[in-house]
Amino acid sequence: MKSWVEVSGTRLVENLRAVQAIASVGGGAEVLGVIKANAYGHDAAFVARILVDAGVRWLGVADFEEGARVRGVVGDGVRVLVMCGLQEVDCRDVVAYELTPAVWTLEHVAMLERAAEAAGQVVRVHLEIDTGMCRQGVDLEGVAEVAERLAGSKWVVCEGVMSHLSSAEMAGSWVTARQRERFDDALQVVVGKGIRPEWLHVAATSAVDEGGTLGWLRELAAEVGAKVMVRPGIALYGYCLPIDTGRLGELVKPVLTWKTRVIGVREIGTGETVGYGATFTAKSLMRLALIPVGYADGLRRTASSGVGDGWVMIGGRRAAVVGRVSMNLTTVDVTDIAGVAVGDEVVVLGEGVTADDHARWCGTISYEILCGIRARRV
Repeated sequence: MKSWVEVSGTRLVENLRAVQAIASVGGGAEVLGVIKANAYGHDAAFVARILVDAGVRWLGVADFEEGARVRGVVGDGVRVLVMCGLQEVDCRDVVAYELTPAVWTLEHVAMLERAAEAAGQVVRVHLEIDTGMCRQGVDLEGVAEVAERLAGSKWVVCEGVMSHLSSAEMAGSWVTARQRERFDDALQVVVGKGIRPEWLHVAATSAVDEGGTLGWLRELAAEVGAKVMVRPGIALYGYCLPIDTGRLGELVKPVLTWKTRVIGVREIGTGETVGYGATFTAKSLMRLALIPVGYADGLRRTASSGVGDGWVMIGGRRAAVVGRVSMNLTTVDVTDIAGVAVGDEVVVLGEGVTADDHARWCGTISYEILCGIRARRV
Protein backbone atom coordinates (compact mmCIF):
# COMPACT_ATOMS: atom_id res chain seq x y z
CA MET A 1 0.00 0.00 0.00
CA LYS A 2 1.72 3.16 -1.15
CA SER A 3 -0.42 5.53 0.91
CA TRP A 4 -3.47 5.38 3.12
CA VAL A 5 -5.80 7.54 5.20
CA GLU A 6 -6.77 7.11 8.82
CA VAL A 7 -10.08 8.65 9.94
CA SER A 8 -10.83 9.30 13.60
CA GLY A 9 -14.41 8.39 14.47
CA THR A 10 -13.94 9.95 17.90
CA ARG A 11 -13.02 13.33 16.44
CA LEU A 12 -15.84 13.11 13.93
CA VAL A 13 -18.37 12.79 16.73
CA GLU A 14 -16.68 15.56 18.72
CA ASN A 15 -16.95 17.85 15.70
CA LEU A 16 -20.63 16.92 15.29
CA ARG A 17 -21.25 17.86 18.92
CA ALA A 18 -19.47 21.19 18.39
CA VAL A 19 -21.70 21.95 15.39
CA GLN A 20 -24.80 20.96 17.35
CA ALA A 21 -23.79 23.22 20.23
CA ILE A 22 -23.27 26.25 17.97
CA ALA A 23 -26.42 25.55 15.93
CA SER A 24 -28.57 25.19 19.04
CA VAL A 25 -27.74 28.66 20.39
CA GLY A 26 -31.04 30.53 20.37
CA GLY A 27 -33.12 27.43 19.62
CA GLY A 28 -32.97 23.94 18.18
CA ALA A 29 -31.81 22.90 14.73
CA GLU A 30 -31.75 19.50 13.06
CA VAL A 31 -28.31 18.57 11.71
CA LEU A 32 -28.00 17.06 8.24
CA GLY A 33 -24.51 15.62 7.85
CA VAL A 34 -23.15 16.29 4.37
CA ILE A 35 -21.24 13.23 3.13
CA LYS A 36 -21.12 13.92 -0.60
CA ALA A 37 -17.89 13.39 -2.57
CA ASN A 38 -17.16 10.28 -0.49
CA ALA A 39 -17.56 12.35 2.69
CA TYR A 40 -15.04 14.90 1.43
CA GLY A 41 -12.55 12.09 0.92
CA HIS A 42 -13.12 10.52 4.35
CA ASP A 43 -15.05 7.37 3.22
CA ALA A 44 -18.80 7.99 3.07
CA ALA A 45 -19.81 4.54 4.33
CA PHE A 46 -17.58 4.82 7.40
CA VAL A 47 -18.65 8.39 8.17
CA ALA A 48 -22.35 7.64 7.62
CA ARG A 49 -22.33 4.80 10.15
CA ILE A 50 -20.62 6.92 12.80
CA LEU A 51 -22.90 9.92 12.31
CA VAL A 52 -26.04 7.79 12.45
CA ASP A 53 -24.80 5.99 15.57
CA ALA A 54 -24.26 9.46 17.07
CA GLY A 55 -27.90 10.36 16.44
CA VAL A 56 -27.87 12.07 13.03
CA ARG A 57 -31.16 11.44 11.22
CA TRP A 58 -30.38 13.19 7.92
CA LEU A 59 -27.47 12.76 5.50
CA GLY A 60 -26.72 14.77 2.36
CA VAL A 61 -25.29 13.30 -0.85
CA ALA A 62 -24.58 14.71 -4.30
CA ASP A 63 -26.50 12.30 -6.53
CA PHE A 64 -28.72 9.23 -6.52
CA GLU A 65 -25.77 6.81 -6.93
CA GLU A 66 -24.20 8.13 -3.73
CA GLY A 67 -27.62 7.98 -2.12
CA ALA A 68 -28.16 4.34 -3.08
CA ARG A 69 -24.78 3.37 -1.62
CA VAL A 70 -25.49 5.23 1.61
CA ARG A 71 -28.96 3.69 1.89
CA GLY A 72 -27.32 0.27 1.75
CA VAL A 73 -25.15 1.25 4.71
CA VAL A 74 -27.59 3.02 7.03
CA GLY A 75 -30.88 1.24 6.34
CA ASP A 76 -34.36 2.68 6.10
CA GLY A 77 -34.54 4.80 9.24
CA VAL A 78 -32.29 7.60 8.01
CA ARG A 79 -33.32 10.31 5.56
CA VAL A 80 -31.00 10.94 2.59
CA LEU A 81 -31.18 14.27 0.75
CA VAL A 82 -29.93 14.23 -2.87
CA MET A 83 -28.57 17.75 -3.25
CA CYS A 84 -27.22 18.15 -6.77
CA GLY A 85 -29.86 17.74 -9.43
CA LEU A 86 -31.98 15.07 -11.00
CA GLN A 87 -32.31 13.26 -14.32
CA GLU A 88 -35.17 11.04 -15.45
CA VAL A 89 -32.94 7.97 -15.44
CA ASP A 90 -32.41 8.56 -11.71
CA CYS A 91 -36.05 8.77 -10.68
CA ARG A 92 -36.92 5.09 -10.39
CA ASP A 93 -34.03 4.52 -8.02
CA VAL A 94 -34.78 7.70 -6.09
CA VAL A 95 -38.19 6.21 -5.32
CA ALA A 96 -36.93 2.66 -4.77
CA TYR A 97 -34.23 3.74 -2.30
CA GLU A 98 -36.53 6.27 -0.61
CA LEU A 99 -34.22 9.18 -1.31
CA THR A 100 -35.30 12.81 -0.97
CA PRO A 101 -34.24 14.89 -3.97
CA ALA A 102 -33.88 18.64 -4.26
CA VAL A 103 -36.15 19.82 -7.10
CA TRP A 104 -36.70 23.16 -8.79
CA THR A 105 -38.33 22.63 -12.21
CA LEU A 106 -41.68 21.44 -13.52
CA GLU A 107 -39.78 18.67 -15.33
CA HIS A 108 -38.34 17.42 -12.03
CA VAL A 109 -41.84 17.13 -10.59
CA ALA A 110 -43.22 15.40 -13.69
CA MET A 111 -40.36 12.88 -13.84
CA LEU A 112 -40.78 11.98 -10.19
CA GLU A 113 -44.54 11.71 -10.53
CA ARG A 114 -44.16 9.11 -13.26
CA ALA A 115 -41.69 7.07 -11.22
CA ALA A 116 -43.68 7.38 -8.00
CA GLU A 117 -46.98 6.44 -9.62
CA ALA A 118 -45.37 3.42 -11.29
CA ALA A 119 -44.12 2.26 -7.89
CA GLY A 120 -47.30 3.23 -6.06
CA GLN A 121 -45.18 5.16 -3.59
CA VAL A 122 -45.20 8.85 -2.66
CA VAL A 123 -41.83 10.64 -2.87
CA ARG A 124 -40.89 13.55 -0.62
CA VAL A 125 -38.85 16.42 -2.06
CA HIS A 126 -37.25 19.69 -1.01
CA LEU A 127 -37.85 22.70 -3.24
CA GLU A 128 -34.64 24.61 -3.89
CA ILE A 129 -34.79 28.38 -4.34
CA ASP A 130 -32.11 30.21 -6.30
CA THR A 131 -31.52 33.26 -4.13
CA GLY A 132 -28.33 34.40 -5.80
CA MET A 133 -25.94 31.54 -6.53
CA CYS A 134 -27.26 31.29 -10.11
CA ARG A 135 -26.37 27.63 -10.02
CA GLN A 136 -29.41 25.51 -9.25
CA GLY A 137 -32.85 26.29 -7.88
CA VAL A 138 -35.94 28.09 -9.11
CA ASP A 139 -35.83 31.89 -9.16
CA LEU A 140 -38.50 34.26 -7.86
CA GLU A 141 -40.13 34.51 -11.27
CA GLY A 142 -40.63 30.76 -11.57
CA VAL A 143 -41.34 29.73 -7.99
CA ALA A 144 -45.12 30.22 -8.14
CA GLU A 145 -45.53 27.83 -11.06
CA VAL A 146 -43.40 25.09 -9.54
CA ALA A 147 -44.98 25.49 -6.11
CA GLU A 148 -48.46 25.27 -7.60
CA ARG A 149 -47.54 22.06 -9.42
CA LEU A 150 -46.14 20.57 -6.21
CA ALA A 151 -49.19 21.62 -4.21
CA GLY A 152 -51.43 19.78 -6.66
CA SER A 153 -49.36 16.64 -7.00
CA LYS A 154 -50.71 13.34 -5.72
CA TRP A 155 -47.36 11.57 -5.80
CA VAL A 156 -44.75 14.27 -4.99
CA VAL A 157 -44.88 15.99 -1.59
CA CYS A 158 -42.91 19.17 -0.87
CA GLU A 159 -41.50 18.51 2.57
CA GLY A 160 -38.85 21.23 2.69
CA VAL A 161 -37.73 24.51 1.17
CA MET A 162 -34.01 25.17 0.85
CA SER A 163 -31.40 27.48 -0.63
CA HIS A 164 -27.63 27.92 -0.49
CA LEU A 165 -25.72 31.03 0.57
CA SER A 166 -22.84 32.07 -1.64
CA SER A 167 -20.95 34.32 0.79
CA ALA A 168 -21.82 33.16 4.30
CA GLU A 169 -18.17 33.30 5.38
CA MET A 170 -18.35 37.09 4.92
CA ALA A 171 -20.17 38.10 8.11
CA GLY A 172 -22.61 40.95 7.50
CA SER A 173 -22.35 40.58 3.72
CA TRP A 174 -24.88 42.50 1.63
CA VAL A 175 -24.99 39.46 -0.63
CA THR A 176 -26.26 37.29 2.22
CA ALA A 177 -28.76 39.97 3.21
CA ARG A 178 -30.13 39.98 -0.33
CA GLN A 179 -30.30 36.19 -0.42
CA ARG A 180 -32.23 36.12 2.86
CA GLU A 181 -34.72 38.64 1.48
CA ARG A 182 -35.22 36.61 -1.68
CA PHE A 183 -35.68 33.39 0.28
CA ASP A 184 -38.29 35.07 2.47
CA ASP A 185 -40.14 36.35 -0.60
CA ALA A 186 -40.05 32.93 -2.30
CA LEU A 187 -41.23 31.16 0.85
CA GLN A 188 -44.27 33.42 1.08
CA VAL A 189 -45.15 32.43 -2.47
CA VAL A 190 -44.73 28.73 -1.67
CA VAL A 191 -46.91 29.00 1.44
CA GLY A 192 -49.42 31.03 -0.51
CA LYS A 193 -49.84 28.11 -2.90
CA GLY A 194 -50.91 25.89 -0.03
CA ILE A 195 -47.61 24.16 0.81
CA ARG A 196 -46.69 23.89 4.49
CA PRO A 197 -43.05 22.79 4.56
CA GLU A 198 -41.81 20.85 7.54
CA TRP A 199 -38.20 21.96 7.05
CA LEU A 200 -36.39 25.16 6.07
CA HIS A 201 -32.63 25.09 5.44
CA VAL A 202 -30.02 27.40 3.93
CA ALA A 203 -27.08 27.02 6.31
CA ALA A 204 -23.92 25.09 5.48
CA THR A 205 -20.88 25.28 7.78
CA SER A 206 -20.09 28.98 7.33
CA ALA A 207 -23.70 30.06 7.80
CA VAL A 208 -23.84 28.07 11.04
CA ASP A 209 -20.61 29.70 12.16
CA GLU A 210 -21.18 33.37 11.30
CA GLY A 211 -23.89 33.84 13.90
CA GLY A 212 -26.67 35.77 12.17
CA THR A 213 -28.34 33.49 9.68
CA LEU A 214 -29.86 30.97 12.06
CA GLY A 215 -31.65 33.61 14.14
CA TRP A 216 -33.27 34.99 11.01
CA LEU A 217 -34.18 31.51 9.76
CA ARG A 218 -35.76 30.54 13.09
CA GLU A 219 -38.01 33.59 12.97
CA LEU A 220 -39.00 32.76 9.41
CA ALA A 221 -39.65 29.11 10.29
CA ALA A 222 -41.84 30.13 13.22
CA GLU A 223 -43.98 32.25 10.90
CA VAL A 224 -44.83 29.28 8.67
CA GLY A 225 -44.81 26.50 11.27
CA ALA A 226 -41.60 24.86 9.99
CA LYS A 227 -38.46 23.54 11.65
CA VAL A 228 -34.87 24.61 11.00
CA MET A 229 -32.25 22.29 9.55
CA VAL A 230 -28.52 22.97 9.06
CA ARG A 231 -26.20 21.26 6.57
CA PRO A 232 -22.64 21.17 7.95
CA GLY A 233 -20.02 19.58 5.73
CA ILE A 234 -16.43 20.71 6.17
CA ALA A 235 -16.84 21.40 9.91
CA LEU A 236 -17.60 17.74 10.55
CA TYR A 237 -14.18 16.94 9.11
CA GLY A 238 -12.38 19.53 11.23
CA TYR A 239 -12.08 22.66 9.10
CA CYS A 240 -13.85 26.00 8.68
CA LEU A 241 -13.37 29.00 6.46
CA PRO A 242 -12.10 31.96 8.53
CA ILE A 243 -14.89 34.20 9.85
CA ASP A 244 -14.25 37.14 12.18
CA THR A 245 -17.37 36.39 14.19
CA GLY A 246 -17.02 32.61 14.09
CA ARG A 247 -16.28 30.24 16.97
CA LEU A 248 -16.66 26.89 15.27
CA GLY A 249 -13.15 26.86 13.83
CA GLU A 250 -11.75 26.92 17.36
CA LEU A 251 -13.80 23.90 18.39
CA VAL A 252 -13.43 21.41 15.54
CA LYS A 253 -10.34 19.33 14.84
CA PRO A 254 -9.17 17.53 11.68
CA VAL A 255 -10.46 13.98 11.38
CA LEU A 256 -8.23 12.63 8.61
CA THR A 257 -4.54 11.74 8.52
CA TRP A 258 -2.90 10.80 5.20
CA LYS A 259 0.22 8.67 5.47
CA THR A 260 2.83 6.91 3.37
CA ARG A 261 6.28 5.39 3.90
CA VAL A 262 9.78 6.25 2.78
CA ILE A 263 10.79 4.05 -0.17
CA GLY A 264 14.29 5.38 -0.75
CA VAL A 265 17.06 7.46 0.88
CA ARG A 266 20.11 8.97 -0.82
CA GLU A 267 22.78 11.60 -0.39
CA ILE A 268 23.54 14.21 -3.03
CA GLY A 269 26.45 16.61 -3.31
CA THR A 270 26.74 20.33 -3.89
CA GLY A 271 25.58 21.34 -7.36
CA GLU A 272 23.34 18.31 -7.96
CA THR A 273 19.88 19.09 -9.30
CA VAL A 274 16.65 17.39 -8.23
CA GLY A 275 13.54 16.50 -10.19
CA TYR A 276 11.92 17.57 -13.44
CA GLY A 277 13.22 20.78 -14.88
CA ALA A 278 16.18 20.77 -12.50
CA THR A 279 14.38 23.45 -10.50
CA PHE A 280 16.31 22.71 -7.30
CA THR A 281 20.12 22.76 -6.95
CA ALA A 282 21.81 21.53 -3.78
CA LYS A 283 23.97 24.19 -2.13
CA SER A 284 25.66 21.64 0.13
CA LEU A 285 25.68 17.94 0.92
CA MET A 286 22.06 16.80 1.41
CA ARG A 287 20.18 13.68 2.41
CA LEU A 288 16.90 13.09 0.56
CA ALA A 289 14.00 10.72 1.16
CA LEU A 290 11.68 9.49 -1.59
CA ILE A 291 7.96 8.95 -0.96
CA PRO A 292 5.55 7.16 -3.35
CA VAL A 293 2.99 9.97 -3.50
CA GLY A 294 2.53 12.64 -6.15
CA TYR A 295 -0.07 14.71 -7.93
CA ALA A 296 -1.89 11.59 -9.16
CA ASP A 297 -2.58 10.84 -5.49
CA GLY A 298 -3.67 14.36 -4.56
CA LEU A 299 -0.37 15.94 -3.46
CA ARG A 300 -0.56 19.00 -5.66
CA ARG A 301 2.27 20.01 -7.96
CA THR A 302 2.12 23.48 -6.45
CA ALA A 303 3.59 22.01 -3.26
CA SER A 304 6.90 21.88 -5.16
CA SER A 305 9.88 23.79 -3.76
CA GLY A 306 10.06 27.33 -5.05
CA VAL A 307 6.31 27.35 -5.72
CA GLY A 308 4.29 26.48 -2.62
CA ASP A 309 7.30 25.23 -0.63
CA GLY A 310 5.34 22.34 0.84
CA TRP A 311 6.44 19.80 3.39
CA VAL A 312 5.58 16.46 4.97
CA MET A 313 6.17 15.28 8.53
CA ILE A 314 8.70 12.57 9.40
CA GLY A 315 9.35 11.71 13.01
CA GLY A 316 7.38 14.76 14.10
CA ARG A 317 9.58 17.15 12.08
CA ARG A 318 9.08 18.98 8.82
CA ALA A 319 10.72 17.53 5.73
CA ALA A 320 10.53 20.10 2.95
CA VAL A 321 9.63 19.13 -0.60
CA VAL A 322 12.69 19.33 -2.84
CA GLY A 323 12.22 19.96 -6.55
CA ARG A 324 8.93 19.32 -8.31
CA VAL A 325 6.20 17.03 -7.10
CA SER A 326 5.84 14.48 -9.89
CA MET A 327 2.98 12.16 -10.81
CA ASN A 328 3.70 9.35 -8.38
CA LEU A 329 6.83 10.39 -6.48
CA THR A 330 8.04 13.26 -4.31
CA THR A 331 11.48 13.95 -2.86
CA VAL A 332 11.86 15.58 0.56
CA ASP A 333 14.80 16.94 2.54
CA VAL A 334 15.77 14.86 5.60
CA THR A 335 19.27 16.25 6.02
CA ASP A 336 18.50 17.47 9.55
CA ILE A 337 16.29 14.55 10.59
CA ALA A 338 18.56 11.86 11.98
CA GLY A 339 18.07 8.19 11.21
CA VAL A 340 15.45 8.36 8.46
CA ALA A 341 15.31 4.98 6.72
CA VAL A 342 13.30 3.06 4.16
CA GLY A 343 9.98 2.04 5.68
CA ASP A 344 9.65 5.00 8.02
CA GLU A 345 6.16 6.46 8.30
CA VAL A 346 5.46 9.82 6.68
CA VAL A 347 2.52 12.11 7.41
CA VAL A 348 1.50 13.77 4.15
CA LEU A 349 -1.49 15.48 5.75
CA GLY A 350 -2.29 15.46 9.44
CA GLU A 351 -0.58 16.62 12.61
CA GLY A 352 1.89 19.35 11.61
CA VAL A 353 0.70 19.62 8.01
CA THR A 354 -3.02 20.31 7.65
CA ALA A 355 -5.38 20.59 4.71
CA ASP A 356 -5.24 24.34 5.27
CA ASP A 357 -1.44 24.19 4.79
CA HIS A 358 -1.89 22.27 1.54
CA ALA A 359 -4.55 24.75 0.43
CA ARG A 360 -2.24 27.69 1.12
CA TRP A 361 0.52 26.19 -1.04
CA CYS A 362 -1.96 25.68 -3.84
CA GLY A 363 -4.04 28.84 -3.64
CA THR A 364 -7.24 26.89 -2.93
CA ILE A 365 -9.38 25.75 0.01
CA SER A 366 -9.29 22.76 2.33
CA TYR A 367 -12.40 21.27 0.67
CA GLU A 368 -10.58 20.75 -2.63
CA ILE A 369 -7.53 19.26 -0.95
CA LEU A 370 -9.51 16.71 1.06
CA CYS A 371 -11.70 15.70 -1.88
CA GLY A 372 -8.64 15.22 -4.06
CA ILE A 373 -6.85 12.63 -1.92
CA ARG A 374 -6.70 9.25 -3.63
CA ALA A 375 -5.86 6.80 -0.89
CA ARG A 376 -7.73 3.98 0.81
CA ARG A 377 -8.97 4.28 4.38
CA VAL A 378 -7.52 1.75 6.80
